[in-house]
Amino acid sequence: MDVPIEPGPSEISYDEQRYPARPRRLRPRDQLRSGTLRRFQSDPRTANGTNPAYVEWLVRQSMLKDADVLARQLSGQPSMWRNPYARPDARRAIETSDVWFTAYPISLITRPGETFLDALGDDQLWAAFERIGITGLHTGPVKRAGGITGWQETPSVDGHFDRISTQIDPEFGDENAFRRLADVADAHGGSVIDDIVPGHTGKGADFRLAEMAHKDYPGIYHMVEIPPEDWHLLPDVPAERDSVNLDAVQERELSERGYIIGELQRVIFFTPGVKETNWSATSAVIGTDGVERRWVYLHYFKQGQPSINWLDPTFSGMRLVIGDALHSLGDLGTSALRLDANGFLGVEKSAEGLPAWSEGHPLSHAANHIIAGMVRKVGGFTFQELNLTMEDIRDTGAVGADLSYDFVTRPAYHHALATGSTEFLRLALTTALATGVEPVQLVHGLQNHDELTYELVHWATTHRDDVFEFRHAEITGLELAMLVRAELTEVLTVGADYNLVFTQNGIACTTASLIAATQGKPTLAHITDADVPAIRDAHLLLATYNAWQPGVFALSGWDLTGALTLPAEDVRDLISTGDTRWIERGAHDLLDAAPDAVRSSSGIPRARTLYGPLPLQLEDPDSFASGLRGVLDLRRAHSIATATQIDIPHVGHPSMLVLVHRLDDGDAARPDAPIQLTVLNFSAGTIEGTVRSDHLAPRSPVIDARSGDTIARIDDLQSFSLELAPYEGRFLLLGAPEPEELAPVTRAIPIIAVDPRA
Repeated sequence: MDVPIEPGPSEISYDEQRYPARPRRLRPRDQLRSGTLRRFQSDPRTANGTNPAYVEWLVRQSMLKDADVLARQLSGQPSMWRNPYARPDARRAIETSDVWFTAYPISLITRPGETFLDALGDDQLWAAFERIGITGLHTGPVKRAGGITGWQETPSVDGHFDRISTQIDPEFGDENAFRRLADVADAHGGSVIDDIVPGHTGKGADFRLAEMAHKDYPGIYHMVEIPPEDWHLLPDVPAERDSVNLDAVQERELSERGYIIGELQRVIFFTPGVKETNWSATSAVIGTDGVERRWVYLHYFKQGQPSINWLDPTFSGMRLVIGDALHSLGDLGTSALRLDANGFLGVEKSAEGLPAWSEGHPLSHAANHIIAGMVRKVGGFTFQELNLTMEDIRDTGAVGADLSYDFVTRPAYHHALATGSTEFLRLALTTALATGVEPVQLVHGLQNHDELTYELVHWATTHRDDVFEFRHAEITGLELAMLVRAELTEVLTVGADYNLVFTQNGIACTTASLIAATQGKPTLAHITDADVPAIRDAHLLLATYNAWQPGVFALSGWDLTGALTLPAEDVRDLISTGDTRWIERGAHDLLDAAPDAVRSSSGIPRARTLYGPLPLQLEDPDSFASGLRGVLDLRRAHSIATATQIDIPHVGHPSMLVLVHRLDDGDAARPDAPIQLTVLNFSAGTIEGTVRSDHLAPRSPVIDARSGDTIARIDDLQSFSLELAPYEGRFLLLGAPEPEELAPVTRAIPIIAVDPRA
């Protein structure tokens, strides 16, 4: 520890060192030397608050500093008043871009020496996207992430979602490459979507300055200074670490003493011995005032992701987040932003003995309103990944983000494929409509960088005691959630050794590896070339389900190439802490840019892919990409992305799903809006069943939109029969009802009674 040295009359002062030839009368007044400022004798390379050079180095790269500069540039400009911003507008967002490719920076294989952003800005890639029907590209997190220890940056602990800077990470390119990407996308009728993380940062410059109690920086985080007399309540921090997670006893003790609000509603990523609570204690840190402090800070996710405080008097956290958003929209040229971890922006102590209120908090709604309103104000839109109850998604979406990720039906459609029954999927869809969450508000996705989430928060928390009809019996929401999880786990992980459970959140898998498990393949070695057509067909079924309903459709490079999971031993170091998601993030090559590469430039091992690069697929009419192109052609031709879902009827076969839509662009007053039906078979066998809905007008012809053929007519019971091939999807339109056939007019014939005795 550096020892503070009080200035004395015999010492040369800082002012005399800096201005040795300056006349005394022009220097600051001598009495300032007896003020409260203290000088420290330290090594210029000392990495703590006693070294002004170190503090200034941190400030220069902090996000809060950048936010202040960006805010001043835009404040008072007329551009800030040109766009409506008060209310979310899902359909306006969809009109900007309705089919998204979700990239993951560290998993894309590029040409030798080519950066990730340069690869995404490749004209050949966008030409392929345009042929398929992809109009938006979500870059994934590309700004600097991880942390800072001393003068050194440390790597990300969560796939670059622990952001520490507004600067582009040099590993992925630079700001000019990002702007070129935006220009190429625009030339092909597309747009670019970036990320912000309003819930937390990494342990970068902002957090280190907060630990030093420097100016407004502590106000960024939920962090509490613990006085030295109570340091014995905190865990010891080993020399090689900067913090240690509190156990439940320590959390309770600090809560009872009034330091922290204590236990939260759940511990995300709970891992014994690693993360048992949502609080961690820092080691002793020397502040810019020379005082040693220990802090306890909140982190909903990992220790390296300290949570942002949205209601601190300095409003530092809000300023940081808004600055990051403005940088992406105003400087880099993006059209939209994904809000990560935005459901955890408010936390409040509850009544004695109860967990703190941390989910569905009104402050989260207010903060999301501010973020989304600011983005709309500068002409963009937002979407959120909010894995909470349907009511939370509805309420947050009413004032906040324009779109929400589809956590409503994503685990349910996987369950339908795993079990061959759509009952839970239909329950999820009907519950969403009844709750007020319309599919047009959702981003319906295949695989992304995260696990197949099966927490089923809606059923397992708020509605845990509610009773639902399921499989001809009554079942509580909690029992339903537990049953669905158990069935998914059994099929996807017990029956297949290449998909892994991820903590308590879900299952690490790719879409292709999930399908292979549902088709009974126990190991990766059992998946052969002969199995590819069936996997492809099931993959197209899931794409069809997501694309042939209102809302955004999203898919990843793992989907486009048919990537399987990586063998666990290939990423043993990455999954050693329990983050099994790394098996699903294998490197893949969209353009056959580096056919001999065994890893991405970031070091991720190359995954085995079933479909091949896009140029080859687009030359093959039977490929996944060509099949997807046909699905998206129908989606666009009939504007289903902005339609209204009006019914999820009962079905005539357990593997069948029927979605009924009005193709009205959201205008319920349109009298001439056609009725469309998406009919799907979630099984590997041919099925036949009756489709019935109150919205089907009798005597209407049922037209297959792909072939143009009339395949049935609606009967007087408002139904028709249909046969579906394995994993088949049909896009059906109803024509105008035909006139009722009149019965032939007949003349009455008099009946003459005849006496049988005659």
